[in-house]
Amino acid sequence: MDRFARLVADVLGVPMALVCLVESSRQVFPGMVGLAEPWADTRRTPLTHSLCRHVVTTGRPLVLPDARRNPLTSTSPAIPDLGIIGYAGMPLDDGAGHVLGSLCAIDTRPREWTAHELDLLQDLAAACSAELRLRIVSRHREQARADEARARAEADDATRRHRAALERSQLLLRAADALADTTGLADVREQVRDLAGSDLKPAYVGLVLVEGDTARRLRRMVDVMGDTPMGRTHETYALDAAWPTARAVRENRTITVTDTARLERDYAPEVAETFTALGLRTAVCVPLPGTVLPLGALVLGWDHPHEIDIVEQAVLASLAGYTARAVERALFVDNRVDAAREMQEALLTDVPSVPRLDLAALYRAAARTDLVGGDWYDAYPLPTAAQDGEDSAAPAVLALSVGDITGHDMRAATLMGQVRSMLRQADLDHADAGPARAVNALEHANAALGLDASGTLVHAHLRPCRRPGEGSWELNWTNAGHPPPLLVRPDGAVDRLDRHDIMLFPGLNTLPRNEHRLLLPPGSLLLLYTDGLVERPGGDMDLAIDATGRMLATHAGRPLDALLDEITDRIAAPDPRDDIALLALRVPAGPGTSRASGGGV
Repeated sequence: MDRFARLVADVLGVPMALVCLVESSRQVFPGMVGLAEPWADTRRTPLTHSLCRHVVTTGRPLVLPDARRNPLTSTSPAIPDLGIIGYAGMPLDDGAGHVLGSLCAIDTRPREWTAHELDLLQDLAAACSAELRLRIVSRHREQARADEARARAEADDATRRHRAALERSQLLLRAADALADTTGLADVREQVRDLAGSDLKPAYVGLVLVEGDTARRLRRMVDVMGDTPMGRTHETYALDAAWPTARAVRENRTITVTDTARLERDYAPEVAETFTALGLRTAVCVPLPGTVLPLGALVLGWDHPHEIDIVEQAVLASLAGYTARAVERALFVDNRVDAAREMQEALLTDVPSVPRLDLAALYRAAARTDLVGGDWYDAYPLPTAAQDGEDSAAPAVLALSVGDITGHDMRAATLMGQVRSMLRQADLDHADAGPARAVNALEHANAALGLDASGTLVHAHLRPCRRPGEGSWELNWTNAGHPPPLLVRPDGAVDRLDRHDIMLFPGLNTLPRNEHRLLLPPGSLLLLYTDGLVERPGGDMDLAIDATGRMLATHAGRPLDALLDEITDRIAAPDPRDDIALLALRVPAGPGTSRASGGGV
């Protein structure tokens, strides 16, 4: 909430900004900037000092050029005690029509608020309201879990039968919660195994799914955490095969197996062999309900005689229903994610081969297969005329960019492709104007076309030095809120190129962006990267950037492809939580022409 207050203060240029929630007898400030003591320490005031309560009462924005001259507020103690003169407050609502408070900008002198300022404040209030609604949902969920814990504690003194019924009910509640959060099929398989294993105590839990549109084969979902050899030996089989699972799917009913003799009589020989190899005495195959035909079957087996009563049959049927919905969602998400990843990787082309430069790039997707990112890298020559004294063998200008569009979904990947293409087009249209002009043109197109893409990027132009034989390159870059590029100088010193402007966000930036220039002599190494490399929950991003710089300096002479792999493995770990894009270039120290170091996706 403090970030929203700081953003309001920065964007509107006011000394004070508040995220204010109005209660029955006071107002509290979960977000604030510029508030004086003692109010800043307590983060609250009585309602007598509240102008925001008028926003809550009316449900409409309150805009005051001078609070002293408005009959509604002229006698408020907030004017002398808090120094409020100019005031603009936008409602914060819970999405159900209830106004909770206001996001307000405050000036200590009279202020004529422009329509543009009020539009920006209203947009930020909408974002702040969305964050508040997320917190409300989270609080309700925590309360529901607390209620569940209390219910479990109150049941400790109940009879064994009541306790067993409660445990079955809790299993279904947990199944509804856990399976509602799954996305991939592997996640569904893992959750079903954990849910069934914790309460029903089976020795074996399996999941078999119908494969293909013609519904003629079944595929056993192999447990990546350690399935039995049977899982791979009989991983696929025909829908009309003599297996209990296939029969459960064909007949859309639960099949129970209680002895080997019945298996030998009614099913294929390998079924009885598998049953014995697993050490099972009882098994049940429950169909997963689908729209037309079952999606597959849930299989549970016990290594002792296990009686499945009416209550447990109902529990298994409900668990199969939750599992079926999760499977449908996972198949849908998997198809969308696969398409998004293919599109994303198709956009991340190889870096060009450039005389007198080593170039390499790396893209690594997040470890979670259901996440699709908006990270990208790009490098391409610009068709500008070479200037006097420049090496004609090298491109007049080489454009470089690394960026990250906000989000981890299909939309983020789609916007990334559009932004990357628009930036290329802007560069081609303004090739002689510098990288800042291209980014400004991108922002104009983003706003004019209503894409509403937001995020960060570094965009640079690299030009060979005019003096023949020197081998140096001039770097001209602009940074839109992106993590700082790292430069290893020929003497091994590491610099953070940390000068930057505001991030890409429609409506925030109305000024030309700044450019910065730097000479890269032979032996220099430059790394551009996205925040997936250095940002971790609970971690220090600055320390991770420092560690990356040390690795660059220590291994600056290694082939760039190998260096990027090692940096990603050691800094981000082998299972990054966010997508990572890296782009590195080295100005060779020795004579001759260097090759491009690959740079595949």
